[in-house]
Amino acid sequence: MHMQVFEQWESEIRAYCRAAPTVFHSASNARQTDEQGRSYLDFYAGAGVLNFGHNDPKMKDALIDYIQNDGVAHSLDMYTTAKRAFITKFVETVLKPRDMDYRLQFVGPTGTNAVEAALKLARRVTGRQQVVSFHHAFHGMTLGALAATTNAHFRNAAGVPLDNVVHQAFGCETQCPNCTLGCGMPSLERLRDIYADPSTGYAPPAAFLVETVQAEGGVRVASEEWLKGIQDLARETGALFIVDDIQMGSGRTGSYFSFDEMDLDPDIITLAKGLGGFGTPIAMNLNKPEHDKHWLPGEHTGTFRGQDLSFIAGTVALGYFDDPKFMQETRRKGEVIRKRLEKIADKYPRFAVRGRGMMQALDFIDGDLAKRVARECFDRGLLAAVCGSKGQVIKLIPPLTIPDDDLEEGLNLFEQAVDAQVEG
Repeated sequence: MHMQVFEQWESEIRAYCRAAPTVFHSASNARQTDEQGRSYLDFYAGAGVLNFGHNDPKMKDALIDYIQNDGVAHSLDMYTTAKRAFITKFVETVLKPRDMDYRLQFVGPTGTNAVEAALKLARRVTGRQQVVSFHHAFHGMTLGALAATTNAHFRNAAGVPLDNVVHQAFGCETQCPNCTLGCGMPSLERLRDIYADPSTGYAPPAAFLVETVQAEGGVRVASEEWLKGIQDLARETGALFIVDDIQMGSGRTGSYFSFDEMDLDPDIITLAKGLGGFGTPIAMNLNKPEHDKHWLPGEHTGTFRGQDLSFIAGTVALGYFDDPKFMQETRRKGEVIRKRLEKIADKYPRFAVRGRGMMQALDFIDGDLAKRVARECFDRGLLAAVCGSKGQVIKLIPPLTIPDDDLEEGLNLFEQAVDAQVEG
């Protein structure tokens, strides 16, 4: 019975469970325990959903209290006390200190819904169809977001043409191993020339859609100069500048937004994953008011926009950012992770280290080796996942709240797994 029910009845589409073949029973902060009682350190954290760990005590207490008092659990887009508290806390904690003016559009329940709504609004505002996305991007699995995603494995499953998106070279902060795509500022200048020359066949786009760090794409970090250049190009061409902060936002980089202190002013910001705090689904777009006014009531709807349990937990999660030490600790722990990865890379110089904040990664160049290391991690009691175009990168994204002892133990396990597979 251990896994028979899943293997007999669940769809072949299942993926993460194949890399972690056990049945989990309980979880707390950075640890999951399977039904056999074995503990695993979670350095994947729900692909960034669990920024505050499993079963955060303050969120759990708030949810239990809300449910026991018959709080509204589902509300479409009607007004509730839970939604009001979340909006108020988000505005006071995130927007006002940054002097930001956005309208909050709840699109739920997942990040791909946020991207779909952002693309639809950009096309509505500009009257244009084409969107520019970038090589190695990941924006979601529904057809519009999938068109902006570049991974062939995901795209090939669509079964229909993925239209109205063009893909250009990403502006990496540092040269990626074996990169032949003209990363960095040369890619931007080429793009500017394309839209400045009326004989290239490229009409101005509706939007530029970009991740500041391409998490699923292999933790490829964009340079600040390039991001500013893309924003400038959007302004020059009358396109919207959309930042997908679904995996890198909500504190992951050591500030609430991944682009804080970069002098960026996106037209739309997509958020999900860590936004809800507890792991319950929620997705939200921040739209500039002058763009948001293009929506007609009910024009983009969805059954699960009123995720009141996520509003409750998400309000508690926002409370973490009241204390500056929380983000200071995130940056400190990110440096701890990075230094350990750099130590490994010094031992094996063909590997490369990339990342920001508490998302750090080791590029093994070789996808087969990375997958063997990930499985070795699991066997030793560490949950870590591969990413990148060939599965050649392992990214470490533990909860931001992970205790130092667990962080050190997990990094030790990771280093041991690498040594076992490289030297074994």
